[in-house]
Amino acid sequence: MTGAERDLVLALRAELAAIDPSRPCDRDAERAGLDLAGREHDPMLARLAVRLGRPEAGPDGLGGGFDWASRPEHCRMAWLRGVFLSRGSLSLAAGRTHLEFVVPAAEATRLAERLADAGLPASWRVRRGLGVVTWKSAETVDLFLRRIGAGPTLLEIEARQVARSLRGELNRILNAESANVERTVAASTRQLEAIASLTAEGRLAEEGPTVRAVAAARRDTPEATLTELAERLGLHRSAVQRAFDRIERLALHSPDEAAERVGAGGAGRTLA
Repeated sequence: MTGAERDLVLALRAELAAIDPSRPCDRDAERAGLDLAGREHDPMLARLAVRLGRPEAGPDGLGGGFDWASRPEHCRMAWLRGVFLSRGSLSLAAGRTHLEFVVPAAEATRLAERLADAGLPASWRVRRGLGVVTWKSAETVDLFLRRIGAGPTLLEIEARQVARSLRGELNRILNAESANVERTVAASTRQLEAIASLTAEGRLAEEGPTVRAVAAARRDTPEATLTELAERLGLHRSAVQRAFDRIERLALHSPDEAAERVGAGGAGRTLA
């Protein structure tokens, strides 16, 4: 992550850690979700534990015996807030949002089930002996963070995600337009060279009015697209394309070769 992205994540965690639950049941739930094992020296978590009156690690692993099934929504979200602050990590690197919880392997399934029960399904796997529960969807991560209490910092993250998405879409449009322009310029260059060759040999004058009109329009407007030329000449785009195909095909063959093709009944017929 960039420095700005790391600062945003730190600000988000500080914002969530600063929430002071008004309900005693929410305080108990967040305290149950907060696992300080191996994180006793994290100042933010230490202050939160003191404020919540964090007891020693509970007897039931992650959650300290928190009864998910019987607790209301606000208690569940408070519990998940504690789990995220002590076991979760958020990455915003390279425009990708990634949130994961690293928990004891035996707890991964239970956490994933609780998240699914809350309408936030996540994938999970075992990595280096630990359970990793993961979201890679920015929409799901944003919803989760909003539900556990994130506010202004999440709005900043979402604003950056929107800006990044708009920049990506603009870049795709510009790249597509650039590619179209390059193709138009390359085709126009080929067509102008073919027209010049046929004109110098006097062969263009032998073609039908449509081919001559298309050739003249290309000389007048080298940058025009096929659609623009068709509109200017009052023709179908396919008729303009066929005229250019004939011009380029004729330019590839000498007059004698072209005559032989006509005599053989090939593609040497004049386009009207």
